[in-house]
Amino acid sequence: MRVHLKTLGCRLNEAELESWSRDFQRRGIQPDKNPERADLLVINTCAVTEEAVRKSRKLLRRAQRDNPNAKLIISGCYASLNPEQAAADLGVDLVIPNTEKEQLVEIVTRELRLPLMPATAMQMDAYSLLNSNRQRAFVKVQDGCRYRCSYCIVTLARGEERSKPLPEIITEIQQLQQQGIQEVVLAGVHLGGYGSDCGSNLKTLVEEVLTHTDMPRIRLGSLEPWDLPEDFWELFENTRLMPHLHLPMQSGADSVLRRMSRRCRTDEFLSLLEKARQQVVDFNVTTDIIVGFPGETETEWRQTLDFVEQAVFGHVHIFAFSPRSGTKAASLDNAVPREIKRQRSKQLHDLASKLKKLFAEQQLGKTVPVLVEGSPGEENELKQWSGYTPNYLRVQFPSAHDLENRIVEVTLKEYDGEHIQSSSDS
Repeated sequence: MRVHLKTLGCRLNEAELESWSRDFQRRGIQPDKNPERADLLVINTCAVTEEAVRKSRKLLRRAQRDNPNAKLIISGCYASLNPEQAAADLGVDLVIPNTEKEQLVEIVTRELRLPLMPATAMQMDAYSLLNSNRQRAFVKVQDGCRYRCSYCIVTLARGEERSKPLPEIITEIQQLQQQGIQEVVLAGVHLGGYGSDCGSNLKTLVEEVLTHTDMPRIRLGSLEPWDLPEDFWELFENTRLMPHLHLPMQSGADSVLRRMSRRCRTDEFLSLLEKARQQVVDFNVTTDIIVGFPGETETEWRQTLDFVEQAVFGHVHIFAFSPRSGTKAASLDNAVPREIKRQRSKQLHDLASKLKKLFAEQQLGKTVPVLVEGSPGEENELKQWSGYTPNYLRVQFPSAHDLENRIVEVTLKEYDGEHIQSSSDS
């Protein structure tokens, strides 16, 4: 039996796909990159925007067209929000909602009565999504969200908060390290809410991972700013925890944040950043900003630009607001015209590029460890290697040595607008 796994959307979906890959292998079902060879097609869908829904449906139709004889299984947010429509319109064999994702492989084998090879018929790790030029793995530690931001459909699709037990997380990370993974990203829908259902918390999770695993590099996925306790920054005294966080702010105007039902205000956020940068050397913060939220005035937009400039983000993910049916924001009045959203997106992009350059140039001259992820090309008989610094700056550097999946010391020399050009000490 062969299974082809495909995902759209967030890093959490990627982490789930990697977990399913390992679970299928344990049952003797071999993952295959080619959908046309597969007996099973498993697709993890997305519904964060109407465009994501369209792409999910397109992917399902393509899967049926490419391999009509395969069993088609879908999960994810689109499948959870529209299970009957997905099954009826797209001819899906099995719809598994987000609440049952952890048991997807078990449910598939049971419901579809799959013939299983004996466990000894296949060596574990003979194929893994993580071994395909992958040095970093996403580990899903939490699902669901207790908050209801007015623009977000994902929390409705994912359901109540559920935390993965610490022993399971530790075991998974240890197994990943045995496969050669050098870096893990702890991911969740509401990562900062880890432990809300089991008497634990995010800080304890990170402490346990640092104490009970030897994974060289540990990163945290997207975190809500209000979830970080006063003593959180002490964790970064352990240099295995990478000094970078993605803290989605969504707007720099407090009046817009209230309409979004966000729980953080701009002065609180700037105070948090100041404390982080005082305590963590070379700390990098990236964020999300939604442009053109309903009712966003020119004054509110100027407040957002001023806020972004004060925060000096290392990178800004920019999203033009798109109404998502089923959310409160979809029914709000005073929609911002498309042309104004386009103009504002361009303004923010230009500002974000300037700030990214500023942060990158502050790092020049430093020698830092880089996880080498691949070689994009050759120059003068030297391979050009690339990877990420601890604070998540992309670097390129030449070396005649085979450095893939090694952590090497590099000196940061020049920023070219996209990468930092460096030299390796290896």
